[in-house]
Amino acid sequence: MEFSEHIKTANVEDVVLQQPLHPPSKGTLCITSHHLLFSDREERSGRQVLLLLRNIDAVEKSSVENLVNYFGLFPNAGRSDRATESSGTLVIKCKDLRVLQLEIPGMEQCLNIAQSIETLSCLDCVAEMYPFFYRPSNASLRDQWGLSTPERHYTEMEALHGRWRLSTVNQDYSVCPSYPPAVIVPKAIGDDALKKAAKFRQGGRFPVLCYYHRKNGTAAIEGSDKGYIIDTRSAQQAQQARMMGGGFESKSCYSGWKRLHRHMERGKTLQESLIKLVEACGDKSPNMDRWLSKLENSKWLSHVQTALSTAGLLAECVERDGRSVLVHGSEGTGSTLLISTLAQLIMDPSCRTLEGFLTLLEREFVQAGHPFQQRCSHSAFSHARLQQECPVFLLLLDCVWQLWYQFPLALGFSEALLLRLATEAYSSDYGTFLCNSDMERCALQVKGKTHCLFRVLLKPREREQYTNPLYEPNELAIWPSVHPQSLQLWRGFFLRWTQQTHHLELVQEDIRNMVIEWGKLALS
Repeated sequence: MEFSEHIKTANVEDVVLQQPLHPPSKGTLCITSHHLLFSDREERSGRQVLLLLRNIDAVEKSSVENLVNYFGLFPNAGRSDRATESSGTLVIKCKDLRVLQLEIPGMEQCLNIAQSIETLSCLDCVAEMYPFFYRPSNASLRDQWGLSTPERHYTEMEALHGRWRLSTVNQDYSVCPSYPPAVIVPKAIGDDALKKAAKFRQGGRFPVLCYYHRKNGTAAIEGSDKGYIIDTRSAQQAQQARMMGGGFESKSCYSGWKRLHRHMERGKTLQESLIKLVEACGDKSPNMDRWLSKLENSKWLSHVQTALSTAGLLAECVERDGRSVLVHGSEGTGSTLLISTLAQLIMDPSCRTLEGFLTLLEREFVQAGHPFQQRCSHSAFSHARLQQECPVFLLLLDCVWQLWYQFPLALGFSEALLLRLATEAYSSDYGTFLCNSDMERCALQVKGKTHCLFRVLLKPREREQYTNPLYEPNELAIWPSVHPQSLQLWRGFFLRWTQQTHHLELVQEDIRNMVIEWGKLALS
């Protein structure tokens, strides 16, 4: 596709930009195949705003005469001296929850810019997205991709080798399109049995190992003769699925296993919850009852509580009861990955370092087939009809932040890392979160034609920014409190573009720098 055919107006002078945390400024607006670029014309400022078009969730158009201080988001902003009836205003709502306002002279130019943004921000062809064009000077496409592989993970876990094996039954993705080519399965089960089991699983997702407890030899997802089955569907949903030919594991095959239903919302319900929460956070009304009512009606913190409590249950079964656990969901690419990831973070100290956490995300979400392209297609502002969007990954990051908040010394990474990941999942320069499965990434040669985000985050300069200076390694499990009083709104993300949060971030950064300097002095 020729990107230029979608750009009728490439640049406009005398555009007024209003954005959070900055005063209004006048300058030149340029639109390219993948970016929106605003350059401040004031010599002293020299400020530029570079916005990835993929980050734009919605564009709202109006004439200047009909729009004054949109929703009160820019109370200090005045209209341009050149504002005329023919001028147009674009309100750009981003997936990272920023809201920008552009006052563009000339309604025709305004409509052209809007049309270009709407088209180029919603490209369906993955190979035309920016990660395939991004070429940073400090990286090469020949650099190693990713942090680990199933083969490497199996090799490092010598304790597995007695009862588990590495199977390549899915090497051509024919058994399960969303699994990687190699998976870890019980040694006693052959590849033929795995193929048969896959036929009775949605998407062919037969049970595979996601975590092996080094201390007691128990496992999640599947293992010994006795254990627990944690079903993230309600009992009613499981029965309905059974009537349609699906359902749950036969009691005759799992006679020693106890089933525990822990219903977790997914899909449209979770996406609507996010939309309601973002709407509540953007409400400028000073009415406390209104704010609390909207926060409660969003049910977002209830989803956080459910995810943390279910992950805690999984960890308790493995860590305290010494039992293996099989996690069952509707598709196996959402809530099951969410709670297995959180449970490992609770139990395993190696997952709490910066590199360990990124490796965990790569293994449990990227390699295990979470459909990022579908789930993160839109965020909370889009006017498009909901399809397969679902903020499971954002919910995971929120739950991890709750752990970080409750155990400030136990995690080796900072809140800044979680904010970076939340942004990158929806729009990124890197190929890590592209596509819906390893099979799709392989077909498009993502690993050979784009750069890996996780590798970049571990480079010295980035590592320093995303490391928790207060981190103290702890070999014990960390058990989060899920009482309502213990769970907090993730202000750093949902209110990140407000002055109050900005001031708090500045103070936190000063404290962080002081701790780092104190550590250097202590070592010297």
